[in-house]
Amino acid sequence: MRLQLALNVSDLEAAVAFYSKMFGATVNKREPGYANFAIDEPPLKLVLFEAPGAADRINHLGVEVFEDEEVTAATERLKAGDLECLVQDETTCCYAKQDKVWAEEPDGLRWEWYRILEDSRTFGEEPGEIAATPAPAPRSCC
Repeated sequence: MRLQLALNVSDLEAAVAFYSKMFGATVNKREPGYANFAIDEPPLKLVLFEAPGAADRINHLGVEVFEDEEVTAATERLKAGDLECLVQDETTCCYAKQDKVWAEEPDGLRWEWYRILEDSRTFGEEPGEIAATPAPAPRSCC
């Protein structure tokens, strides 16, 4: 498991150059308007969305897991806590097919627990979707 930090950046090239040097890491995946780093130490998935006009620098936070059971356990934990959430199975997001569950904390920051199933050639479900598309609002899990 590793934490995910998804940032909106105004200049993707400058951000990639900065974070490559800061973490001593190379880009894991690079697409138009999008880049991510899969950093081992500290365990971090750093996601960059090119969004020059974004009001917020933090797009969302997440936890990347590597087993189906971990997404299921997060979903069950959210349900048991009566938290609003959105379950998305086999959805395409960030150039990958994923199983995930979304929740939103009291001040509006979005969190996701997700597992990557396979790579995708498209950013999202819709062919013309852009990388900075915000995550859907959570709703009841059931």
